Amino acid sequence: MSSDNDMTEEKLRRYLKRTVTELDSVTARLREVEERAGEPIAIVGTACRFPGGVDSPESFWEFVSGGGDAITEAPTDRGWAPDPDARLGGMLAAAGDFDADFFGISPREALAMDPQQRIMLEISWEALERAGHDPGSLRGSSTGVFTGVGAVDYGPRPEEAPEEVLGYVGTGTASSVTSGRVAYCLGLEGPALTVDTACSSGLTALHLAVESLRRDECERALAGGVTVMSTPGAFAEFRSQGGLASDGRCKPFSKSADGFGLAEGAGVLVLQRLSVARREGRPVLAVLRGSAVNQDGASNGLTAPSGPAQQRVIRRALENAGVRTGDVDYVEAHGTGTRLGDPIEAHALLSTYGAEREADNPLWIGSVKSNFGHTQAAAGMAGVMKTVLALRHGEVPHTLHFDEPSPQIEWDLGAMSVVSQPRSWPAGERVRRAGVSSFGISGTNAHVIVEEAPKTDEPESSPESGPVPLVLSGRDERAMREQAGRLAHHLAREPRDSLRDIGFTLATCRSAWEHRAVVVGDREDVLAGLGAVAEGRLAERTSTGQAGTRRGVVMVFPGQGAQWQGMARDLLRESRVFADSIRDCERALAPHVDWSLTELLDGARPLERVDVVQPVLFAVMVSLAQL
Repeated sequence: MSSDNDMTEEKLRRYLKRTVTELDSVTARLREVEERAGEPIAIVGTACRFPGGVDSPESFWEFVSGGGDAITEAPTDRGWAPDPDARLGGMLAAAGDFDADFFGISPREALAMDPQQRIMLEISWEALERAGHDPGSLRGSSTGVFTGVGAVDYGPRPEEAPEEVLGYVGTGTASSVTSGRVAYCLGLEGPALTVDTACSSGLTALHLAVESLRRDECERALAGGVTVMSTPGAFAEFRSQGGLASDGRCKPFSKSADGFGLAEGAGVLVLQRLSVARREGRPVLAVLRGSAVNQDGASNGLTAPSGPAQQRVIRRALENAGVRTGDVDYVEAHGTGTRLGDPIEAHALLSTYGAEREADNPLWIGSVKSNFGHTQAAAGMAGVMKTVLALRHGEVPHTLHFDEPSPQIEWDLGAMSVVSQPRSWPAGERVRRAGVSSFGISGTNAHVIVEEAPKTDEPESSPESGPVPLVLSGRDERAMREQAGRLAHHLAREPRDSLRDIGFTLATCRSAWEHRAVVVGDREDVLAGLGAVAEGRLAERTSTGQAGTRRGVVMVFPGQGAQWQGMARDLLRESRVFADSIRDCERALAPHVDWSLTELLDGARPLERVDVVQPVLFAVMVSLAQL
């Protein structure tokens, strides 16, 4: 009987042990799922087109931090009939320009394509390159495309289309194809969605991209927004509603606010989960901690903003981010400069972020619409890009046209101030965070929490001594020469940028096109060589040519007779990659020889014996190939 009891107890112990083990495993998996669901999302690349000639993150910062005002009369190259009241706004120059051949698109199809599709193709490519990706290498990858697009007013109806574009108008003017075209041309196989929630389209697309990454629907995502006004219809519509400012300028939260200014623009962010971005060594520009989207519902009017809904979306975003209102220093507001919208937004901010603050530590607010105007579906992208750049530069640019605070806003309900002068925002012990808002005329509201990039150990910089090759290429000679000119301008403007890092990026993170050039040397040499390539001149240490159609690289190693005393000595000292490869060869040779490879390369013994020269040459050439 005792034996039976012992057996039963032993079975019970084994069962309980197995149950506890399984419970621990389930708990660990559940914790992993929860952590992934709230994992920060890294912004690893950006690209843009905005009014005022802004065509890069660098020019964006120069324009906004310098107090640039992009409001002008509408371009004369769009075929618009004259307007006696004038159309003042933030307009993209040369919005119709497009390098169709680069993307393998015929001239007929390009003509039928909405400029919004064309611009998104170009800046998606640029953003991926800035994130350290050769866009061609992502074909077949699980990369998502989330694009905010408003009204499409380009081109005729299909039944009215001229024969030269017939068959292309349907896809060329479908907003759904804006995201689909990017996915198709780059071969991306993650989710591709076009979002239209009016003015909040870009930020809503960003929210969906963040959620998709956290659910593992894609491994990286392009999130963006774009607006190009192909007709003057928006001017006529909003003027009839009395919504446009008399001078076309947004004057956020100001006593002089009298409406908003229409504008165009486009921006794209490349996103990855923070853990993946770190593992891959991507440049983490900032982090998205959380986001939220909601709707006004049955409020005080279809197009009128709702204060309670704005408060709810802010609180939901903070909850999603796991931070409190006091953890946020700055809000890049929707801030259109309308007499109805600004007070409602300001009171929502006062009720959330400003309510529990002390007067000496107010919430700071601003709006990039004071620089560009209201870029509509791209407005959220403009706000996020300004915020990211402000975090990186340690300064919040001032909001223009803020003469006196709006008397329609009850500023004493909380502690909140408009950034009317550039404000220092340096990194410190406290993590810097900001909110970004976009509210659509459709009633859809979006809010995201942006945080500074986490501090990381800076990698040991490579020595700058010795010549560096800079490899350039383009689909045609003109493109290759223009790239040389842009790179020369960048090197002259950013003298602290590592030449070796630039050479590495050009060689490994860029597509190799048919027309090519290489410039070799130190900083002075490459500046002179790049200038020569840009002008189509021959120069020392510079070579240009056209590659054949066959792909791949062939290495040809010389035989005996190519050696000399002291060869590779400098590389062994300066290049970690080369030195590591030589050490690998030395370890492989050690059991078979009675000499040291590194000592020979340092000139310790003459290279005379055949049984020494042959393996030394082999080791040097293999290490050069590795480099």
